[in-house]
Amino acid sequence: MRLLIKNGRVVDPDSGTDETLDILVEKGKIVDLKAKLDVKDAKVIDASRLVVAPGFIDIHVHLREPGQENKETIETGSRAAAKGGFTSICSMPNTSPPNDHRQVTEYILSEAARQAVVHIFPISAITKGLQGTELTDMAEQVAAGAVAFSDDGKCVQNSLVMRRALEYSKFLNTLIIDHCEDHSLSEDGIMHEGPNSYQFGLRGIPASAEEIMVARDIILADKAETRLHIAHLSTKGSVHLVREAKKRKVKVTAEATPHHLILTDASLVHYETNYKVNPPLRGPDDVKALLEAVKDGTIDVIATDHAPHTTEEKEVELDKAPFGMIGLETAVSLILDRLVNKNVISLAKFIEMISTKPALLLGLAGKGKIRVGADADLTILNLHKEIVVDVNTFQSKSRNSPFDGWKLKGVPAMTIVAGQVVYPAWP
Repeated sequence: MRLLIKNGRVVDPDSGTDETLDILVEKGKIVDLKAKLDVKDAKVIDASRLVVAPGFIDIHVHLREPGQENKETIETGSRAAAKGGFTSICSMPNTSPPNDHRQVTEYILSEAARQAVVHIFPISAITKGLQGTELTDMAEQVAAGAVAFSDDGKCVQNSLVMRRALEYSKFLNTLIIDHCEDHSLSEDGIMHEGPNSYQFGLRGIPASAEEIMVARDIILADKAETRLHIAHLSTKGSVHLVREAKKRKVKVTAEATPHHLILTDASLVHYETNYKVNPPLRGPDDVKALLEAVKDGTIDVIATDHAPHTTEEKEVELDKAPFGMIGLETAVSLILDRLVNKNVISLAKFIEMISTKPALLLGLAGKGKIRVGADADLTILNLHKEIVVDVNTFQSKSRNSPFDGWKLKGVPAMTIVAGQVVYPAWP
């Protein structure tokens, strides 16, 4: 089936395009792109007053399958992604068993082909069992289909192991996605260490727990002359370290989550477990530094760190609840409402951070751009529609979002994957 998207405001940071155009899609590819296309025998989507962007890519998602399907599955996670405007998502390896060998990578890909409505790209563990001591067979994992490596949820504490991982990643031309946390400093912590943790009587996680590992791994990446991507940056000090490393031409990139850009540690005043995340929500000065880093390019990517948990897991005392919140179905509206609509960043900048740059970082050829020959992965936005977040309408299996009831302006209106409309259901 040919698909004709008419009269949309096409915003493509890769080519610098921002104009009203028609897009013709055939066999999963963009085959024509110009104003006022006259095409017969095509299904027409009228995108008047809507924005057409290259499909959004989330490089940091926890799908929980295999092993924790009561929280999320490949199918439900992909449907949550589609509703949230994402055409591609990258699955983190802290499943059960962890994705530390090719059988798990192949399982994820086979289940994605069978059940997923968006593209799913597996991320392999850096170390076997996520234990931080012995490297996985990185070459075999790349051959099986892994697009990057991370021990997310944990951090490789052994500096020699991390050095070797970075060296191998250079040889394989793949990306290390780095969860930066010194466990000896963060151990038993619940929230950001600061005035609020003292006032609330909660054990704190100091900013230095993140910053020490950011500094270490920037040094290691510099020495190895290879790429390093810092996951979910959260502190002012980490921003400074990344900014200075970039000035020295170190090949470091970084991401931030919507919740770290919008919320502060004051959110934990009522001991609500849906605000308990790792790294923790930080102080106002940290949030200000993160926003400046988004504006000046120190932070390259926006990612959700979608982390599903069951209601039973979260409805316990704060110290016993797991870290994490879901984000696939709220991220786009949150950033549109709180950053784009308030002129913190431009719409084109947002699209670059959630589509163009993730595609470049992971080497996803044909994605993150709108041009003839590119994959027909497209996200259509309605910048004018207002919504009230309702977790009971989510496609995700889990409900652990602190944004329930928030009023937001700007939503994904349609998600197109390989030329097929996957959200909303095609009438």
